Amino acid sequence: VQLQASGGGLVQAGGSLRLSCLVSGSTFSQYVMAWFRQAPGKEREFVTAISRQGVSTYAADSVKGRFRISRDNAESTTYLQMNSLKPEDTAVYYCAAKPELRSIYTPGEYDYWGQGTQVTVSS
Repeated sequence: VQLQASGGGLVQAGGSLRLSCLVSGSTFSQYVMAWFRQAPGKEREFVTAISRQGVSTYAADSVKGRFRISRDNAESTTYLQMNSLKPEDTAVYYCAAKPELRSIYTPGEYDYWGQGTQVTVSS
């Protein structure tokens, strides 16, 4: 299974970005999808996740109301719409996949990872 993340970039505070994660090599709808992020000198942290059919979503308190995860099973892609970006959102963002909807907040529980895409928010 291969995950390819894209869409990062440089944006001013208050702006928006949309990240994409294309999955290949397996049946996309079999996987719970998530986004994590890692800032310099910090541990990788959970951002948001979505169930296999997109019925349920989960988000860290720090991004609730600003970020929205979605998925298109026909396109084997998950998206992260990020609005009202803040400088503290600056990090490398990773998409991840796992088959079961449990332990979704723990990076070590995910089986597959994308390569990461840099998001930089200037003040």
